[in-house]
Order: sequence, then structure tokens, then C-alpha cells
Amino acid sequence: MRGVSTPIALPAGLTVRSATYDDAVNVCALLNEIDLLEIGRAETELIDIQADLKHPDTDLTRGSWVVFDGERLVAYGLMWDESGGERVDIDHYSLPDHPQGALYLLDLMQARAVEQAAANGAAQAVVHMTLSVNPTLDLRALRGRGWYVVRRYHVMDRPLSVSADQSVAPPAGVTLRSCLTEDDRRRAHALVQASFAEHFDFQARTYEQWLDDLDAERVDWALIWIAHVEGLGDAAVMRTHNDRSSMAWVGHLGVLREARGRGLGSFLLRHAFGYYAALGRERIGLGVDTDNSSGALALYERHGMRLDFAADTWELVRSV
Repeated sequence: MRGVSTPIALPAGLTVRSATYDDAVNVCALLNEIDLLEIGRAETELIDIQADLKHPDTDLTRGSWVVFDGERLVAYGLMWDESGGERVDIDHYSLPDHPQGALYLLDLMQARAVEQAAANGAAQAVVHMTLSVNPTLDLRALRGRGWYVVRRYHVMDRPLSVSADQSVAPPAGVTLRSCLTEDDRRRAHALVQASFAEHFDFQARTYEQWLDDLDAERVDWALIWIAHVEGLGDAAVMRTHNDRSSMAWVGHLGVLREARGRGLGSFLLRHAFGYYAALGRERIGLGVDTDNSSGALALYERHGMRLDFAADTWELVRSV
């Protein structure tokens, strides 16, 4: 097992408690302050923080933390457990002027993640955390605690224009429909599960869990499309959303293995470009695993998407 460290004490002048839903506005402001430091602009939306804090799988009492210097929020942490086994995920955010408070929070979260894996009956805890490649957290101290990088992700974006991004016809034998019925929503879920099953860090989700992950109450189902291939059936899905202030967003683009090589990924991507350009959006983005074996990174680059910023998934393995 990697990494053994002695937890540090809470620095003088700081206080820590569990987060509540009422903390959402302050947490969003903190994350945007960190965004400015790490990528040069604010990218965090309040609705996303609210969705995290009200998610039915989130135990705010045991799996969330807010750290204050007086009335000022300086760090925030969230833990969730999708695997029910050894895998536990954490999000950690901290301002650089409180490095000891950041490490104190990290130690608390590590310990709680190990407790969660033990409660799941696992022999070890495999903890994952995603950080910008230029994070406010001290990476030397992180490595000293046994953390190491296991994956790199790129957030990619592309400008949109009505003149350059016209609507496109589907390939021969392909039809496209939105998820406007319950049956189609269940089909979209099944396609996501099947097309992403071999991806790194994939965690299988039931239909109900998937709805919770999407924060289904605010999903515009017209922006989730299913591609049907004649003779093969429903073969690809693209989930997009239009609730980010900075850009339109592609959350999932998945093609079943048996349907790859037919141009479905390119068609769906160009459909999104044309659709959002017609709505007046000037930019569209998505996130991609740079080691994705399906060739997604190359696909996006061929269609004019370029690196916006990068993030790494860090891993810590501890026996329980």
C-alpha cells in the first residue's frame, strides 16, 4: 500500500463543520475564486453545487466539510461512494493562503474515505480525487501522503457560429430523436451504461441513480439525443445541456462498440454544433479522458475542438 502520514492538527483560527444546503452560495463563490486562480476565469455554476449538496447519495453529516477563517470560507470538501466497495471519490477545494488548513481537510477526508470502504466490507480503500494540473493544493504534500496521478483529462472547447456550423444530415440509415418519453429516457440510460462500461473510472448506475446524478428535475430532455441505426437498433446517445453561462456542454457522447466506425460520433458532435450555434451559443465544450481507447480525443480534435484546460485524477490506496 502507498502512503502513510500523520494527520495534522486544525490550525489556530480555523473552524470546520459539515456543509449544509444553505452553504451552496458561499461554496460556489469559493470554487469560482479557485477557478480564477487555476484556469483564469470563473466556471462554477450554483445549480451544480446545489445538485451535489441535495444528491440523495450524499451524506452531508459524514461526507462534507466546510473550513472557515472567521466568517470567510477557505476550504470545502465532499465525499461520495458510488461503488459500494473499495472505490471512494472526494472533491477537495482550498485557497492557497491556508495551506495547513487545506492539508488538515485532506487528512480528514482521507480518514473518512477509508472508514467508508471498511464499512462497505472492502479490504482496501481506493480513493480518487480530480485536481487541475495547476491546483491550489500543495502537490508535494499530496505526493508525500501517498497520492499519485492515474489519469489525465482535457476540457476541450470550440467556437460556434451560424455560418460555419450548419445543421447536418444523418448518415444513411440513421435517424435521430430526443428523449421525450419515459421509454426513451430509459433507453438513453441503457446506452450510456453500455457505451461507457469499459471506460476508466466507470461506475454502473441504475436508472434511478442516473436520474439523481443528472438532477433530473432540471434536465431538458430535448437536449439528449438517441441515434438509431437501421438493422442495428438504438446505437448511440449524446447528452448535452444549455445551463452553463460560459458555453453549451456535451456531458456524454457514447457509441456502442458494434456501431463504431459508422460516423455516428462525428454526426452527433456536428449536430450539437449546429443546434447550439442556431440557439446563439458562441462556444461549446466537453471533457475527455486522454487515454480513452475509443479514440474520442482524436475525434474531437478532428472537429476543431482544442484544449481549454487539463485536470488529473489522483489516487490513494490504503488498507482498511
